[in-house]
Amino acid sequence: MTGSNRRSISLLVFSLGLTCGTLYAQPQVKHGLHYATAATVWDEAMPLGNGLLGALVWGDGKPLRISLDRTDLWDLRPVPQFHTEDYSYRTMRQWVKEGRIEDLHRLYDDPYGNPGPTKIPAGRIELTIGEKVFESASLDLAGAQATVNFKDKTRLRVFVHATEPVGAIQIKSGETLEVKLLAPPFAGEVTDEAGPGKISAGDLASLRYKAPVQRQGDNWTGYLQEGWGGFKFAVAVAWKTAGNKWLAVWSVTTSNESPAPLRTAREICAKALDAGFDQLQVSHQTWWDSYWSKSSVRVPNLIIERQWYLEMYKFGAAARADTPPVTLQGPWTADNMKIPPWKGDYHHDLNTELSYWPAYSGNQLDGALGFVNWLWQTKETAKAWTKRFFDLPGLNVPMTADLNQEQIGGWHQYTHSATTAAWLAHHFYLHWRYSMDSDFMRDRAYPWLREASVFLEAVTEKGPDGKRTLPLSSSPEINDNRLNAWFATITNYDLALIRWTFETTAGLADDLGKTDDARRWRALLAEMGEFAIDQQSRRMLVARDYPLAASHRHFSHLMAIHPLGIIRWENGPDDQAIIEASLADLDEKGTSWWTGYSFSWLANLAARARDGEKAERALELFSAAFCLRSSFHCNGDQSGKGYSNFRYRPFTLEGNFAAAAGLQEMLLQSYSGTIRIFPAIPPAWKDVSFSTLRAEGAFLITAERAAGVTERVEITSEKGGLCRIENPFGPAGYEIAGAESTDFEERNGEFAIMTRPGQKVTLIRKGR
Repeated sequence: MTGSNRRSISLLVFSLGLTCGTLYAQPQVKHGLHYATAATVWDEAMPLGNGLLGALVWGDGKPLRISLDRTDLWDLRPVPQFHTEDYSYRTMRQWVKEGRIEDLHRLYDDPYGNPGPTKIPAGRIELTIGEKVFESASLDLAGAQATVNFKDKTRLRVFVHATEPVGAIQIKSGETLEVKLLAPPFAGEVTDEAGPGKISAGDLASLRYKAPVQRQGDNWTGYLQEGWGGFKFAVAVAWKTAGNKWLAVWSVTTSNESPAPLRTAREICAKALDAGFDQLQVSHQTWWDSYWSKSSVRVPNLIIERQWYLEMYKFGAAARADTPPVTLQGPWTADNMKIPPWKGDYHHDLNTELSYWPAYSGNQLDGALGFVNWLWQTKETAKAWTKRFFDLPGLNVPMTADLNQEQIGGWHQYTHSATTAAWLAHHFYLHWRYSMDSDFMRDRAYPWLREASVFLEAVTEKGPDGKRTLPLSSSPEINDNRLNAWFATITNYDLALIRWTFETTAGLADDLGKTDDARRWRALLAEMGEFAIDQQSRRMLVARDYPLAASHRHFSHLMAIHPLGIIRWENGPDDQAIIEASLADLDEKGTSWWTGYSFSWLANLAARARDGEKAERALELFSAAFCLRSSFHCNGDQSGKGYSNFRYRPFTLEGNFAAAAGLQEMLLQSYSGTIRIFPAIPPAWKDVSFSTLRAEGAFLITAERAAGVTERVEITSEKGGLCRIENPFGPAGYEIAGAESTDFEERNGEFAIMTRPGQKVTLIRKGR
């Protein structure tokens, strides 16, 4: 390479010493959960999981409770209202035009209050441990193990195995120990009937299943539960005394994997008992060691650092490549005898998308694969719904969906949005950009984006100005489910997703040599209008002539800034003015109607604006006011300090994972094609480091900042190719190791390094 302002490069062989990655790959004790008083409610429990099985450990030993879950336990009954003649996009358009809001609610919104479809829990183990007095409980993140200590030095340990469908409990033998296995009260008395307009639709008994078939024998107990449509699941618990230890194991199995679920669960338990607690723990720990070795962070704000480790722990416990993707509560369905909040379903107007934000730069792509794999596996179901409801070609996806990606209803403006598949397409694109897996791009990402683009071409119509628009456009969740939630002109939310999808599909078509396709999508992009922006203040509006009217939890009108990155700080003064004005607009409206995930999303937005102090403040408030002591995001403000008018506490995960992504955005950005190190660090953060965070282009980055100065950056190129990185040292001199001078160029404050697969390049500030 050649270019102006080239500096001399020293190809040095020097001792780099221990990096922050080797020092700090594992979370520390201070990052975990530590209770001096026992949790008395399920949502303050200590969470365990492996993507398939989940468990919540709570109680004081009188009893100690372990709430059980499995992520594919679902009531999948169809929604009868969605198989009627009126259920169609044509009817929806007509009723909106005629102002028939009661009919719209009756057909599209109210079915969400049906008992099913819904996620369902598996049950609960209760252990009564003699006359023990609770002393403390802790969750070790490095080992993914909960420990409960009693005042006589008795200690109970429990974990869900990282890769096997089994959980294990160990305690001293010789104790008075009573084991109960409680099935969910599906066949109990109904005191709160399911119905519309509720966060939780009603009692589990509203599902009206038969009572479970319970079985027990020497040192084991179990039950078989029949659900809707002949679906069955079984839970088994078995135990034995080995030496001076009492060991119990459990498993949950379903009729989808075995014609005899209870027998299969017992067989899994028998195998685990034979292996023993210590042997199970070795293979369990091996997986978690590998997981934690993939990335680490160190920042001087210990609240935010600890929250990051808690979130990445929960991500490892909830997201795997070969298990169902993360629902609203992941593998921790409510244990309160109720249908879980919002059915525990898949919400695609924010919740599923935010839940996977930390996977990419957090270098946990295997976890994110579970999401895109599921989207791909259920694509034909979504296409059939697209044809049935819209009567159009291509691909769209129901915004609220069950395990099979079937529409389950809710506020009609969003559950039947025309741009849901476009937002989901962003995750296919992110997986491609962060992995550079060309097979994935060719076989999954481009086909998904192309089919989404086909639908968007079909559903948009040309207006009087010659620009394409949507006949029905909304912006989650502006104006809730009122008639004015449909806007007279296309919203910035819908416009951002459509513009991004056409542009990205064209770019991938270019990469694949599909020039005609690329030309088609760019022509459609040219027919889309411009974003609605206030010409005086430069703030982004919800839609043309419609500013954000008041505080609101969902920043849907700012999609073009984050996550899509169409409006970018790096584009210069015009875009910077829009970003700053839009964030100022959020400040002016205040946080009175925000939930926890709003603060997490704000941190990501602020990081894109290079405002580290605003991002830090948002993450601190999220942790302090909107998380329970279990670290679960509880939506409402629990602090009593008035950060939000929402006071409720339904637990959902998207705020948790978006918070982790917010810190990562402060430390590393690459969405614009250039890697930026520490782009949004508060001035007070003098000593900061991270290890093997992932950048677009499949580059693993390790960096260290000391006394307010970047000291060292290490780049590992997985796939090779051109690495562009903003000079992290400013005017200071630097040295480079691992790259030939002919493969390196500096121009206008940016390094361009041509890399080979597996190559490691190290940049060090001179005079370090």
